[in-house]
Amino acid sequence: MALPSHAEPIDKVYYYGFRFVCTLIFIFLIAPIFVIIPLSFNAEPYFTFSTGMLHFDPAAYSTRWYQDFWNNKEWIHSLQNSFIIAIASTILATTLGTIAALGLSRPHMPFRGLIMGLLISPMIVPLIISAAAMFFFYSSIGLSQTYAGIILAHTALGIPFVVITVTATLSSFDQSLVRAAQNMGADMRTTFFKVILPLITPGVISGALFAFITSFDEVVVVLFLSSFEQRTVPRQMWSGIREEISPTILAVATILIAISVVLLVVVELLRRRSVRIRGIRE
Repeated sequence: MALPSHAEPIDKVYYYGFRFVCTLIFIFLIAPIFVIIPLSFNAEPYFTFSTGMLHFDPAAYSTRWYQDFWNNKEWIHSLQNSFIIAIASTILATTLGTIAALGLSRPHMPFRGLIMGLLISPMIVPLIISAAAMFFFYSSIGLSQTYAGIILAHTALGIPFVVITVTATLSSFDQSLVRAAQNMGADMRTTFFKVILPLITPGVISGALFAFITSFDEVVVVLFLSSFEQRTVPRQMWSGIREEISPTILAVATILIAISVVLLVVVELLRRRSVRIRGIRE
């Protein structure tokens, strides 16, 4: 939003000062990422900028660490595990979270505040506590060190994001559309798939993407629940830092950053689409 021509000096100070502070915060948050990306192309096996890199010598840059990643069976296996676990947990979290959000959106839902607090508690409780609790619980029922156990644990971590995004979408949903569909003879199943779901799809997909990112980047729960066979990319990176320092970790981190950026761009596009559907001007 541009500064109006009739703005007073104090308005101009606030306008430019606010943007300056936001820029500093943005640089502070993004600077570590800007450091990791060029370091992943270092031709030398170091975690620092070489003299050649600082002088932009083409010979100082290489994709050898990306090639090492794609040619390493352990990294590829962990990448496959990350996608399998993330996709499965995202499907479960999206389904359960959407159902919960639909129930919580009803005005006469009993104990709505309590239920909402319980559903989003994985976002509030320290992750190390949740991971320890899941470890003892899943160990007692035989789900520790299994794919099913990790998928269920990641589902619990992803549900709060789905509940929040879908609930926010439903807060602006016109309930008269549901009544109109029912007056036209549509049953609840038809009403949901033909009326409700198309309008809340941006919120559902946004929640699913957040759940996917949460699962794909999660390491604490995996450290507690997984064995060597269920290791994911974040756990492989953790093990690599502890056992063998290799710039391959920087290449993997860059790939994860790229995936996260793409998903966040998709979330923003869906948010804008949802705004257009609701007829709200930004």
